[in-house]
Amino acid sequence: MTIQRATHWQNWSGSFSATPKFAQPQNIFELQGLVRQNKKIRVVGASHSFNGLVQTDDLLISLEQMKGITDIDEERCQSVVQGGTRLSDLGEKLAVFDQALINQGDIDRQSLAGAIATGTHGTGLELPCLSALVHGFDLLTAQGEILQCNSVKNSEIFYAGRVAMGSFGILTKIQMQNRPMYKLKEQTRLCALSELMQHMQQWQYQHRHIEFWAFSHADQVILKTLDETEEDLIARPNEWVEEDVLLNFCAELTRLCPKLNPWLQKFLGVFIQPVTVVDWSSRIFPSVRNTKFNEMEYQIPLQHGLQCFEEVLYTLRRHKAPMFFPIEYRLVRGDDIWLSPFYQQVSVSISIHQFYKQDYQAIFKWVEPILLKYGGRPHWGKIHSLQAAQLRTLYPKWDEFMQIRQELDPTQKWINPYLQKLFFE
Repeated sequence: MTIQRATHWQNWSGSFSATPKFAQPQNIFELQGLVRQNKKIRVVGASHSFNGLVQTDDLLISLEQMKGITDIDEERCQSVVQGGTRLSDLGEKLAVFDQALINQGDIDRQSLAGAIATGTHGTGLELPCLSALVHGFDLLTAQGEILQCNSVKNSEIFYAGRVAMGSFGILTKIQMQNRPMYKLKEQTRLCALSELMQHMQQWQYQHRHIEFWAFSHADQVILKTLDETEEDLIARPNEWVEEDVLLNFCAELTRLCPKLNPWLQKFLGVFIQPVTVVDWSSRIFPSVRNTKFNEMEYQIPLQHGLQCFEEVLYTLRRHKAPMFFPIEYRLVRGDDIWLSPFYQQVSVSISIHQFYKQDYQAIFKWVEPILLKYGGRPHWGKIHSLQAAQLRTLYPKWDEFMQIRQELDPTQKWINPYLQKLFFE
């Protein structure tokens, strides 16, 4: 297998780029050879992280050819999936065996290994991030050896390594705890912000999934709930796809003429109509996301979620933020993964987005201190300003994680400049 040189790479939003050497191994043996022969490596999935997590001018390895389901446990409803498998493909592959992911987010472009490594999540008060649904994994170490890790075998690596940002090695195979296929009923509608603030703490216990999108200049939010159902399928209206086109159009108008932003947001009711859809879970979860953006996201302790959201909304309004994209509000159950943003903490996930053609730095600087004030932890695949000293105070197992990482990778093969700042500065 040849290694391409000086390949141009950029992440999905275009905010980070590099000119790495590039390799796409066909199997585990080629991958092991690459790991043993190269001193510095990063692994890329869908390039859907919004920070410098993948950025490198050394060797960049894609697992695009190493994907698919390799084993099924029907009795336990588990599957073994290769790390390069895209979430967008996984639902249909699992359906063959009457299995489905217990939860997932509304973007499904990511590779499974990348989604696991960064703590990717959906929403639902009783549902954890995707990484917490991992029952075990095969880790290809810096020495080119394969370690099988689960709650019994190499257990510390398992508890630390499910969210490790690729700093322990390469997740080549991942054993997922699934469930039998199920249908979800999606209901989307506009809701007055005042009504939402009054009832959200009640609603979050009544629905399997709930989330909302709030606009900085609007008095209404877009509210979406998902609940299990046995009802017949109800197709999504064709015009639903056009929402992404509308988002792109309004974001462009806001960029070119910021004064239009409040007016555009206040006319949400013209564009957003109530919608009910029923389908299998793997088809309900994903949303069309072709309009590019950059994103900051923090996980806030549940008890502070609405108060934090209100302060963020007030701050964006006060600054008249030139941002058409909404604030996203979700819920995630706590877990036991050492560097998971949800470690021992039921959380509210608050996400701030900015159109990719507009500067995000000023807006994120206004919002980030508020998210930190309420004890927030950053999403590892998204933009934040924290480094090791601050992160150590947020994670009780930080030092233990770093000790295992050093033992697995003493020469820092997996560390790029971004992780150097994140872990050591």
